[in-house]
Amino acid sequence: MLMTPDDKRSEAKLHYGPNGFRVLRTGSHVFCAVSGEAIALDELRYWSVNRQEPYASPEIATERMKP
Repeated sequence: MLMTPDDKRSEAKLHYGPNGFRVLRTGSHVFCAVSGEAIALDELRYWSVNRQEPYASPEIATERMKP
């Protein structure tokens, strides 16, 4: 999927799977569901498949998963 200059400044929409994510709407980043921090797609490593939300760090992901 080719990105336009506007895509590079916009939020992507993703579907999170157990081994990766699929881009539903092109963009350069997503926002952490907890901290609100922008995460570049090439730096995105942590997400919840069940909640369908991204996290900026393993610590944030761990805290979010606690009951």
